[in-house]
Amino acid sequence: MSAPERVQIHYKRPPDREQIFDQAVVHEDVDVIVTLAEAMDFDPPKRIQGEIALETGSSVVWFTFPGMWHDIGRFHRADSTFTGLYANVLTPPEIDRRTWHTTDLYLDVWLSTTGEALLLDEDEFQEAVGRGLIDEKTSTRARWEADSILERVKDGSWPPAIVHEWTLDRARAAIG
Repeated sequence: MSAPERVQIHYKRPPDREQIFDQAVVHEDVDVIVTLAEAMDFDPPKRIQGEIALETGSSVVWFTFPGMWHDIGRFHRADSTFTGLYANVLTPPEIDRRTWHTTDLYLDVWLSTTGEALLLDEDEFQEAVGRGLIDEKTSTRARWEADSILERVKDGSWPPAIVHEWTLDRARAAIG
């Protein structure tokens, strides 16, 4: 089996932080690109509601929907335990073959394994808006996106079915 294709995601966080994530592409169609980030480095661990969501050695199956204002991550601990779903509100990614560019808009939604949905990073969002790091039109769109996700969780229409179909085991199997 040949090595999986990889994508370089340039992830900007205003005002001037940029990270580049290198991830394996495990599935692609016109509606979604599924990538796998393995053995991530989180020191200290990322905690949500006091529980470890990600730690050094964690893996995330990412779902990028071209044109959408959020992506979705299936978070796992280093031992592969599924911890929940994370919607990252961001600008729709500019996709140029295997190089992508997007900007974080601070707001995130967490869906725990028990089905509880939480809006995260509201304070960071408010600070960014207050400092002019996000313009009014973009901040309004970001807020709408987060609220829409929370509403769709309540009515059972979020996340999309593909997020449940592409488990960590399936993503790993796809890259051999």
